[in-house]
Amino acid sequence: MMTPLKMWCLLPLAVLLLLSITPTEAEVMQSMSECKGFLLKEIPPNIPGVLEHGNIQIPDRYKVICQTYENVRRFLTLYDTENKIPVFSGYKYRGGEEGRPEDGWKIEPQLEDMTNGKNMENCERAEYEHQASDKDYTGGGYDRGHLFPSSHAFDENDKKSTFTLTNIVPQASSFNQGSWRKMEEHVKKILENNCNKEGYVVTGAQPSKNKNLENKQINIPSVLWSAFCCNSKENKKKWIAGAHWGDNVPDNSADKHLQIRTLEELQKQFRISVFPGTKCPLKETVDKLDPKIKPSQPLKKPAPPTTTNQQQFIDFLYGSRKFNNICKSDLRGSVKYKGPQAKNLWDLCLKLNKQQLKSEHINEDLKKVLLKLLNE
Repeated sequence: MMTPLKMWCLLPLAVLLLLSITPTEAEVMQSMSECKGFLLKEIPPNIPGVLEHGNIQIPDRYKVICQTYENVRRFLTLYDTENKIPVFSGYKYRGGEEGRPEDGWKIEPQLEDMTNGKNMENCERAEYEHQASDKDYTGGGYDRGHLFPSSHAFDENDKKSTFTLTNIVPQASSFNQGSWRKMEEHVKKILENNCNKEGYVVTGAQPSKNKNLENKQINIPSVLWSAFCCNSKENKKKWIAGAHWGDNVPDNSADKHLQIRTLEELQKQFRISVFPGTKCPLKETVDKLDPKIKPSQPLKKPAPPTTTNQQQFIDFLYGSRKFNNICKSDLRGSVKYKGPQAKNLWDLCLKLNKQQLKSEHINEDLKKVLLKLLNE
């Protein structure tokens, strides 16, 4: 019979054995709240149909990645496993070293199998089921565009961590290397010169409707957007913020600059609230702080496309504030239109609300009704 003393001596061994079979901490999370330190006040953005009030709307599709390199969490990404591009990446800006690391592209192993390790790994396969591979971008005609740019990363290992394909979208080359790169440089100067120790940045991509890299499942986003917010260095009671966005198309000029906008303008344009529940100013920008940034100009209301291209019309509807307001009224039952296309308009608004609108949902008669309502 085993004595109490012998049982006590064996306890540490039993504990060690138990610990050895306990799974390692997962870096693909179930909720945004599990990855702390990269969002202002730990409050995630509101993105209709994707992430609302901290709740992921389709958990099987959108995955929270606490981006981990060398056992250190570096930044946060919400990843769309269907479009195989990130929805957004969020990070804390603490200063950025110069230079670009010489390191290969990486992937998130736990997107393929949750029993895999927590650290991002080198991309060694030609294809993955739930994320893009390096080969997917080869010969596709688009740059591998960072959401969290390596130029904003604090040190060498942080820079290396940004070279994960879960932080990358297909981006028009001259846009990536032109006006978007200039914007990243300007924002970096604003954060370094005007923020108290650190700033928060969230950069995302608006997926296009059925536009992918050739023969691939990798969505080519129609728009890239970015927003920042920080506590002012000069006045600790004041917060400063700004936003930018641009169409994912080649720059039409080497002199092109992206205008700095307010958080409210970004919200109205894309229905995205980046820093909800914080002190970040909605109606003010910081364009006076950096002379190289052109002052904000009033946003022009986009006109409906005159082209018969159905996809362009769909993209316009998603970005049209007036159409979104029409749909809000329609879903409340207060829209004025009561004609023969009323049911189709109702169905269209439901699909818009779920981000499931496709070109085949709009016939020519319905398009005429939409154009009439938009021009009233």
